[in-house]
Amino acid sequence: MEKYVLVVESNCSDPAREAEFNDWYDKVHIPDVLETPGFVRATRYVNNDPPAAGKGKFLAVYEIETDDIARFLKANNENLAKKRAAGRFTELLVIAGRGLYKQSSSKAR
Repeated sequence: MEKYVLVVESNCSDPAREAEFNDWYDKVHIPDVLETPGFVRATRYVNNDPPAAGKGKFLAVYEIETDDIARFLKANNENLAKKRAAGRFTELLVIAGRGLYKQSSSKAR
């Protein structure tokens, strides 16, 4: 089983509605995303320093385990398209960057 992380930097389009954005992200979006088989965990972070221009204030790290990343990505895209069609997305989400990384090594203390 291969391991990956999907990292997504994001911002809220309306700082006055940041609490609403975080509530949606934590209570709606992450559970929706985790419905795709292969996702293991999702963790969100907030940058305590003012982010540089073009960078996200928030970072989501999604851990993935799959034997077929192409099939996984297709299933995830289909799942997210269904969620959008069902009105489960928000106009507050602004994606500043994203990347998919395959694990190449791992060590623990």
